[in-house]
Amino acid sequence: MNTKSVTVIGLGPMGQAMADAYLDGGYEVTVWNRTAARADRLVARGARRAPTVEAALTANDLVVLSLTDYDAMYAILEQAPSAALAGRTVANLTSDTPEKARQAAAWLAERGAVQITGGVQVPPPGIGKPGATTYYSGPEDAIEAHRPALEVLTEIDHLGEDPGLAALFYQIGMDMFWTGILSYVHAQAVAEANGISAERFLPNAVKTMDFRYFLEFYAPRIAAGNHEGDVDRLAMGVASMEHVLHTVEASGVDGSLPAAVLDVFRRGVAAGHGQDSLTSLIKVLKR
Repeated sequence: MNTKSVTVIGLGPMGQAMADAYLDGGYEVTVWNRTAARADRLVARGARRAPTVEAALTANDLVVLSLTDYDAMYAILEQAPSAALAGRTVANLTSDTPEKARQAAAWLAERGAVQITGGVQVPPPGIGKPGATTYYSGPEDAIEAHRPALEVLTEIDHLGEDPGLAALFYQIGMDMFWTGILSYVHAQAVAEANGISAERFLPNAVKTMDFRYFLEFYAPRIAAGNHEGDVDRLAMGVASMEHVLHTVEASGVDGSLPAAVLDVFRRGVAAGHGQDSLTSLIKVLKR
């Protein structure tokens, strides 16, 4: 088979961006999507539309999956005979839980395929751009065998052999991303309720959302089990979040998000951590 060839299954925004990156890189690209019309633009660019899942799988050694979840993966791959997967390396860049990633790796192995689990760390416009990274886990030899093709998409951050690791790191990152970005959206709702536009608020939002100093300060202390309240205290956080909640409600904005944060803070104080650092909440949050 042509070493510069790849199959991409799943042509949502991310799958489209991946197929484009491969075409830009001079790869022979075979594509398949449940809604066949989504491949039209890529076919016009030179991609080959596989008529069936089996044809898509057998076209190339490397198969890149970009799907909604692993249930979608099974629904698609089970359309082909198991033999179609034999000898393939499946770069599964589909979001799901670590345990489902491990189960999928075992399922694929039973059919003679090797799974490389991936968690892409950029949105579709970042694919193929400098600085973009994907978490990978799974057999190192499989990653090395396909390194040139994988690096067409992003840089590689191989976390280890456990196929669930990439999914774990990805979901931890999504926990931070969605929580953080929702806090920005909520803050902007409060700003707009008080006549402050997104453009005016932007420089303040950027400064506030830059948590690098705090992460670098807290990480070694957390690793050492040091939750001393010498810099910040959870009781102070309770008072601060009460002020936030009052401001939000006075602005006529839904207060459920800051109320949820305040509830966690109060639980920490109730557990005896009022004079400890915010990081002591790790003990409260771990069940």
